[in-house]
Amino acid sequence: MYQKLRFFTFILCSIISIYTQAQSVFIPLNQDYYHLIDRYEIKRGKFSEGFHTTVKPYTRKGVVQLVDSIWASNSIILSDKDRFNLAYLENDSWEWKNNDTTGNSKKPFWKIFYQKKADAYSNADDILDLHVSPVLNLEFGAATGGVQKNTSINTRGIEIRGMINKKVGFYTFISENQAYIPDYVKTFVDAYNQNELRQTNLRLPGMPGEGLTKEFKQNAYATDFFTARAYITFQATKNIQLQFGHDKNFIGNGFRSMILSDNAAPNLFLKINTHIGKFQYQNLFTQLVYTGLKPNDQIFPKKYMAMHHLSLNLSKNFNIGISESIVFQRDSTNGDGFDLNYLNPVIFYRSIESFQGSGDNALIGFDFKWNFAKRFSLYGQLMLDEFIAKEIFKPTGYWANKNGLQAGLKYIDFFGISNLDFQTEVNAARPYTYSHDSGANYTQYNQSLAHPLGANFVEWSNIIRWQALKKLNITASIIYAKFGEDRNSTENWGQNIQKDYDTRSRKVLYNDDYGNEIGQGRSTRTMIYDVRASYQLKHNFFLDLRFLSRDYQSENSALDYTTTIKSFGVRWNIPYRQMLF
Repeated sequence: MYQKLRFFTFILCSIISIYTQAQSVFIPLNQDYYHLIDRYEIKRGKFSEGFHTTVKPYTRKGVVQLVDSIWASNSIILSDKDRFNLAYLENDSWEWKNNDTTGNSKKPFWKIFYQKKADAYSNADDILDLHVSPVLNLEFGAATGGVQKNTSINTRGIEIRGMINKKVGFYTFISENQAYIPDYVKTFVDAYNQNELRQTNLRLPGMPGEGLTKEFKQNAYATDFFTARAYITFQATKNIQLQFGHDKNFIGNGFRSMILSDNAAPNLFLKINTHIGKFQYQNLFTQLVYTGLKPNDQIFPKKYMAMHHLSLNLSKNFNIGISESIVFQRDSTNGDGFDLNYLNPVIFYRSIESFQGSGDNALIGFDFKWNFAKRFSLYGQLMLDEFIAKEIFKPTGYWANKNGLQAGLKYIDFFGISNLDFQTEVNAARPYTYSHDSGANYTQYNQSLAHPLGANFVEWSNIIRWQALKKLNITASIIYAKFGEDRNSTENWGQNIQKDYDTRSRKVLYNDDYGNEIGQGRSTRTMIYDVRASYQLKHNFFLDLRFLSRDYQSENSALDYTTTIKSFGVRWNIPYRQMLF
């Protein structure tokens, strides 16, 4: 079956490549970068015509079109910092400007390198459009409140993107990494790697948002990992775009997403984006890894997800969306891999899931965004995972009322202060949301595909972003979370979404399906204060100074601790690794 599928894919791609139009690759997911794009869509007062901002990542072509529309408008008030930011976005995707001077460097190196500010090496003609840049992230910090006193990240790599014959787009990011992680990150890693079930000498190392990692220098707080993301993309028709590769995707308008986030490791996917006027319809077919407790020298079991998301602009500034996801696991060792029934791009997946025997994990999501007054953006999400209609409005705590909720507000130029932007956001998930009675839970590489806390939590985030100078940005975050933890490996109060929901504790202990509420189990809260100053010395070359304080308080006071980290870093062509959970 796999041989036939590969042959079909090859023939399809060959046919498509004959008829494709100019193709743009995507801007890598980056909260600082994407905030700028959202800011200028809000200031514009109407949505971008080239893409829907709920579905990320965005194409470089679409972002340049948005910037051009802002330059062309006479009604948008821009500060000097705004003009600097718009020029930065243009320079970063200069190949989509009809101007040979956009992004030019004042002093190219040997007249070959850095002819453009954004690229170490570039070439642009009708045959090959090529952009090559180094990747570097060196961060060193001092930590208190735990075993590990020094933290660091050491990343070296390369980023390559471009187009062939202006028809086929390609992107590759590879990096080699070593890191010393603070205690709270190790605790988080141990939870999703289920290390409490292992012998000490078999401890699985890990890094949030990454796949396979190795222990470094026989230190439980050190990890070594290789990052690789890559894809190819085709513009099949004027309105249909295909992308195939290994990367992350995001659905939503918030700091977090309850539908699909970039929290987990990259995964293999085929994506079809159809954009017609006010409609954008996305199909996402993915292969996920369910590592379980297998050693790293064995083939990990596979599972799969099929998702579609329909986004509709009801007006120039009000958008709604609906999504449907199916996560399913088949025994790939005997040839039963991806269920071809789910390849249908327009059918209602729940009907297929029922037809197959109703054993898969079905989820339905809703989202909205309202930009108003050229200052505000109100947004939200609702994720429904296996609920019983007759129980949903009853205050009885029925276990199968599994849902996640998000509500947020962005306020740019806060209280009239130029380039001071504020965001507040609440996220919550009831116990056992995203979990399943098999390996078909909502995870990739044991990490949540939605919120990093999994389920059984409520979280309130407040973020202030201030562009103090053209090249200096200060970001301050206060994040409060309350959740219920399991006291030991045999309990299941609903936060760890890898556990079988049939092992839920109220059922096991009391044979009771009711009385479940957010925070059940060992009541825990965290408070995070995070301040980061980033100075852009050169294009995409940043100096980062950071202070983080994370206070953990448990129902069991013996577990309480506070972590503080002070760090300094140099970052080049790579997003800041936040790890705020």
